[in-house]
Amino acid sequence: MTSNSTPADIELIVFRLASIDYCVDIMQVREIRGWTPATPIPHAQHYMLGVINLRGTVLPIIDLADRFGLPPSQPNERNAIIVTEVKNQLVGLLVDSVSDIISIDRTEIQPTPEVAVGHSNRDFVTGVIGVEGRMVSLVSIEAIMPRHKAEAA
Repeated sequence: MTSNSTPADIELIVFRLASIDYCVDIMQVREIRGWTPATPIPHAQHYMLGVINLRGTVLPIIDLADRFGLPPSQPNERNAIIVTEVKNQLVGLLVDSVSDIISIDRTEIQPTPEVAVGHSNRDFVTGVIGVEGRMVSLVSIEAIMPRHKAEAA
């Protein structure tokens, strides 16, 4: 935290998927790196692109657009991988681009309107924030991973 931050402040990394702005808590992000082709995993979920070697660690890569029900990404050198820690496991999230780091007061996070998201996306988007004339959806990193074997199969 910077010296002028208060305990209610939260820092968020803003990224884009299909021209839509999303953000995640910076405390859950380990690093941001460029796209690296992933080795596919047989019988993996459609949104699981495969794995890459991250300094000796096997890092699963999730196509976040596909996971959210948006058209699947066509990864290229412009894409970014946000390396996060989810339930004590490192996971890479493929996004179109990372655009910003913002600091807001937690009270600025508004609940996601029920009509704004489909049932399947309600778990992913936990709030909406107005930033510089645009709306940014706050994503729950924990909700991205499959919860049980039935969903993972």
